Amino acid sequence: MKLEQSVKEKISERLSYLYQVPADDLLRRLTNLIQKYGTIKPAPEFKKHYSHKDVYVITYGDSITSKERTPLQELHKFLKSNFSGLINNVHILPFFPFSSDDGFSVIDYRKVREDLGEWNDVTNMSRDFTVMSDLVINHVSSESSYFKNFLAGSGYGKDFFHLIDPDENVRMVTRPRSTPLLSPIQTNHGTYYLWTTFSPDQVDVNFSNPDVLFEFIDILLFYLSKGVRVIRLDAVAFLWKKKGTSCIHLEETHQVVKLIRDVVESVAPETILITETNVPHKENISYFGDGDEAHMVYNFSLPPLLYHAIITQNATYLTKWSRELTPPPEGCTYFNFASSHDGIGVRPLEGLVPDDEFQKVILAAQKRGGHVSYKENPDGSKSPYELNITYFDAFKDVEEGSLDIQIRKFICSQALMMSFRGVPAVYIHSLLGTQNDHEGVAKTGILRSINRRKWDAEEIYELLNNPESHHYKVFKAWKKLLKVRTTEPAFDPQGGKRVLETPESLFSMWRTSPEGSHRLLVVANVTSKPVEWNAPFRWNSATDLISGKRIGSTLLNLKPWQVCWIKY
Repeated sequence: MKLEQSVKEKISERLSYLYQVPADDLLRRLTNLIQKYGTIKPAPEFKKHYSHKDVYVITYGDSITSKERTPLQELHKFLKSNFSGLINNVHILPFFPFSSDDGFSVIDYRKVREDLGEWNDVTNMSRDFTVMSDLVINHVSSESSYFKNFLAGSGYGKDFFHLIDPDENVRMVTRPRSTPLLSPIQTNHGTYYLWTTFSPDQVDVNFSNPDVLFEFIDILLFYLSKGVRVIRLDAVAFLWKKKGTSCIHLEETHQVVKLIRDVVESVAPETILITETNVPHKENISYFGDGDEAHMVYNFSLPPLLYHAIITQNATYLTKWSRELTPPPEGCTYFNFASSHDGIGVRPLEGLVPDDEFQKVILAAQKRGGHVSYKENPDGSKSPYELNITYFDAFKDVEEGSLDIQIRKFICSQALMMSFRGVPAVYIHSLLGTQNDHEGVAKTGILRSINRRKWDAEEIYELLNNPESHHYKVFKAWKKLLKVRTTEPAFDPQGGKRVLETPESLFSMWRTSPEGSHRLLVVANVTSKPVEWNAPFRWNSATDLISGKRIGSTLLNLKPWQVCWIKY
C-alpha cells in the first residue's frame, strides 16, 4: 500500500523533529516497513466508533486454567459461554515470554508463551472479541536478544540502550519506583550504567535511535496482522529521555505516539491506541493531544475517587472532580475502570483530595489486608504510589465481617464506574469476586501478586454455580448490570453528562445519548444509612433499570450503597 501525500508530510515532520535530520531516508524506511504488511483487514463487524455496547474485560492469559485446554483457549471458552453479548472486548495482559513483572519484561515480542498457547489462540479469540494487546514500549527484558547482543557487543539491538555516566545528575527524573534509576551492567567490553526506570531486569530502550522506533512499529504491525485491534502503549510517558528534564511527558514522546497513530490509521484505520499513563489527571489527558494522539486514555483518577467516596461515605470529591471532567476530543473517549492487575493507583488523587483524605484511603486499604507500594521523589523521600489489594476486598466490612455488606459496597462502586462517560473495563478478578491472595504474595515476594490469583477452572466454576458462595452473588450481580448497561443508549461514550448538586451522601448525574433521545438519571447512595432525596425535576412515572422497580415520585428512598439507573 502507499501512504497518502498528506500523511507522508505529517510523518516526515514528526521524524525531522525527533531526529533533527532531513527525513527522506527515514520516511523511505518507514514506507518499506509498512508495505511489508500492506493493508490489514478489520473483522467484518468491527467499528471504529464506540457505543454503549462496548465493555472490556482485563485479564491475564492464565487467570483461569484447566487440564483440557490451553489457558488462552480456556479464557476464550469462559468469556464466550458466560458473557457473549455482554462483553465484546478483551485485554489480554502480556502473553509473551518474559523474565519478570508478570509479563511486562518481555524477552520475545513476537512469540506467545508456550504455557499459554499459540498465536492461533489469539487470532481465534479475535473472531469473537476485539482483542487488546500490550506493546511494552519503554523497556525490554535483560534476557532479550537485543540485550544479549548489547552484552556481546555485536548483533541486532546492540545499540538500543541508554549508556549513562554514573555521575550524571538524574535527580530531576520522575521516578515511578524506589529502585535505582541506573544499573551497572557487566559486558564483554567493560562495565556500563544503563537506564532502568522500573527494575534492573527492565532495561529502557533508546528511542533517540531511529532503529528502536522502527523495530517497535514493526512489532505493532505484526500484532495487527495476528488479529489484535487495540494497542495499549505501556508506560509510554517515560519513553523519551533528555538531560536536564524530568524525562516524563516530553514533547518527543507525544510525537512518537502521534506518529504511531498516523501509521495505524493508514495501515489499519480501525485500530485503537490507548496510552497507559498512571499520573495525575491533567498530565494523563494530555495524551489525547488535539484528537490526533491516543484514541483512549485510562481514567486513572476514577478508581481511587470511587474508593474514597464509599470508604469515607462522602461523595463530595468524586462529585467535584466529575463536574470538572472535560469531554475528550471528538473520536476519543475515556477508558473507565475501577480495578486492574496493578491494584489502585493513588498518584492520580494528587490535587483532588486534601492530605488527610488521602491518608484515609491509604489506611482503609491497609486495614483490609492491603499493602502500599512507594515511589522515590526527587528529594530522596518516598510517597505512596499504589495500593495493592483486590478491589473486592478493599470494601471488606471490618466492623461486622458481613459479606453481604461487602458485596453491596463493591457492586455500588462497579455500577458507578459503568455510569461514567467512556468505555467501561472490568478486571477479571472483579467479575469473579476474588479475595486477597496473601499466599501469592508470600510465594512471589511481590505485593501486586495479591491481586493476580490464578484460578483452577474446576474450582472457580464450582464456586460460580454455588448460590451460597459470594463469588456466585458477585457474578450474578455483574451479569445483571452488564445486561442493562449494554442495552441502554444513554450510556453511549459520545453522549452527554451533567453532574448534579447533591448532599455528600449521594452522587448523581444525567447521562444522555448523543442525539438526546435517550436520557437516564444515575443516583448512588455511598453511605451505610438510607437516604431520602427529592430529585430536582418531575416525572409521572419512571423505572430503576437495575432493580426493575417502578418509581412514581421524585422523592427517592435509597438503601445503603444503592445505585439507581432511572429512566423515564
